[in-house]
Amino acid sequence: MFFKSILLRTAAAIMTAAMLVAVGLHNVEPYDVERPNDCALHFSVMSDVHTEGNNYTRYKVLTHALRDVGKNKSGSDAVVFLGDNTMNGFAGEQLLFHGAVKALLRTDRILPALGNHDIGNGKGDYDELMNRWYTYTEAFFGRHLEHPYYCEVIDGYSFIILGTEAQTSNTMRVTDAQFTWLEETLGKAAESGKPAFVFLHHPTVAAEDENGKRTDRLTDMLAAYNREHDLFCFTGHTHQDLRLSSFRTYNGFPQASLPCLTRLTGEKDNVTTDDTGIGLEVEVYADEVVLRGRDFYRGRWKNEPDSETPCAVRYALKDSAQPAPGME
Repeated sequence: MFFKSILLRTAAAIMTAAMLVAVGLHNVEPYDVERPNDCALHFSVMSDVHTEGNNYTRYKVLTHALRDVGKNKSGSDAVVFLGDNTMNGFAGEQLLFHGAVKALLRTDRILPALGNHDIGNGKGDYDELMNRWYTYTEAFFGRHLEHPYYCEVIDGYSFIILGTEAQTSNTMRVTDAQFTWLEETLGKAAESGKPAFVFLHHPTVAAEDENGKRTDRLTDMLAAYNREHDLFCFTGHTHQDLRLSSFRTYNGFPQASLPCLTRLTGEKDNVTTDDTGIGLEVEVYADEVVLRGRDFYRGRWKNEPDSETPCAVRYALKDSAQPAPGME
């Protein structure tokens, strides 16, 4: 794996260098979190990049977005990608995506979730495409995975990534093993007294059990945790534009639905829609968590359409001095 990783990173570096010359990155103004002196944790979230080898415009949006993330003056504790980072899971697409991310992001804490397009969007051999995803995740992000779900604790905060365990398109297959792991992981997260963050590609209501039957087990588990402890969930897949209505507390816990980062208008070289390049900046303070819509492509904060109202929400945190929960 060591020599394969070197080969992949070398190939990606050459490809990325050539592509970045063609893209011609523009100057981006620095920005910052709302309260730099009080911010305990800050991270960025993007979804549905859909990198394609024959689509220059998607690559252009991605690279501009990555450049903007790097301009936050407080730095970034992590960058999370909510899946569908590639269109088909092809090796060339993986090289383009991972090469750009590795070259342009300053943080080493890059957390990718698995999307249905990363494993063929319902077509192809699941195990073969999953192994390819594992290979690139380890080669570029130094993350050895054996399952599409994992957790990383950053400064005491649990980042919990979930993923489908079968070849699916609009549903997420979750085995008993993943449910058991999630319950144990949430139990550990509760001991910190800090908010937990859950990331997955599909909406939580799209979960199905290992027999392919729709299940409420995931939403029930997250809701049970959130009754006593702070939990925030981030999903993609639907490609809905980011609005204030994208932030909802339903099924018992706060959920944010992210849009497609590389939403295009069909034009070959231009991006004209204001809903292209949109993601989230998440800021954690002692008393609240702030989710702020960010236009990473143009380097500005996202507002509600046709208004000056920021596309941002605030969540007051519960009392952190609570005992560890008994998961229901």
